[in-house]
Amino acid sequence: MERAVFGTRSGEVLVGYGPFTAFAEPPSAGVAFYRNDFSLSEEKPWLVPDRVEVLEKLPAGERVKLEWEEPDPEGFAEVFREVSEAIEKGILEKSVPVVTEKGRGKCSPDDLLASLMDLPETLRPYGWIGEEEGFLGATPEVLFRYFDGRIYTMALAGTARSDERRLFAIDDKEIREHEFVAQTLIAKLSDLGMVIRNERGILDLGKLIHFQTLIKVELYKYEKTETLIERLHPTPALGPLPRTTATLDLLKEWRGSLDCPVEFGAPFGLLRDGDFEALVAIRMLSWKGDEFSLPSGCGVIQESRLVNEWRELALKRSAVRNLFSPE
Repeated sequence: MERAVFGTRSGEVLVGYGPFTAFAEPPSAGVAFYRNDFSLSEEKPWLVPDRVEVLEKLPAGERVKLEWEEPDPEGFAEVFREVSEAIEKGILEKSVPVVTEKGRGKCSPDDLLASLMDLPETLRPYGWIGEEEGFLGATPEVLFRYFDGRIYTMALAGTARSDERRLFAIDDKEIREHEFVAQTLIAKLSDLGMVIRNERGILDLGKLIHFQTLIKVELYKYEKTETLIERLHPTPALGPLPRTTATLDLLKEWRGSLDCPVEFGAPFGLLRDGDFEALVAIRMLSWKGDEFSLPSGCGVIQESRLVNEWRELALKRSAVRNLFSPE
């Protein structure tokens, strides 16, 4: 049976059970999940479940054991070179290539889901479980919440190990990457309403830390949820700067050449009685049968260096592996 999983702000894990009814537009009442790919190509992304329940607890499953194969650095190095050349030519200021680690093994989706039932409040579980394929993850990033005439969103960019916190806080490259994201996001929202930006802070995820800036918008008028999704996705943390049709096409080409799962970085949302929230599908595993994919992305700007970005990608994937199979 198909299932949709969404971790709410209050800490509940909401599960929708199929069969699902698909719609092109959100329903006026009740519960619907929003599922799409990175390109937003789904014609009917709104999925109304047959029933919904709050998942209190899952029994401890089998330890997740998957055999992983280190990704090829040559493929990433080639894409990194192409991104850097586009930056030098003035085509881009930033883009976000994604490296995907491949794994194999027999693992129940329920065992994977059980791993996400006791997370810190900084991580939100989400995912889709199909008959033979699906994806599950725990994301720190909210694309936006839309409720009562307000948008709540965040800029989340810049990554380091937790033990590097003091150095990270004054790292010019990481701060500049974060400010690219925060300022671009504000520019996207400024014509919709009054924007209120909080101070840049550090979000602690255990082994990893990120810069985070919370942003609220008091809308001037009603906006369709689909319009907001198209405007805010991909986040500046996952998309190109500037964001144009040409630079998005370049990013999709690079993602395809590195075999990035189509769900990675896509919005995954929950509509419940007029309150909509979309998570950004990062920190995830996807699978088809007994083949698994573990993607990680990095923001490449002019100051970026190949070795440093490769290390950051590995650090992010390690955090996801540890999420599903703690050391």
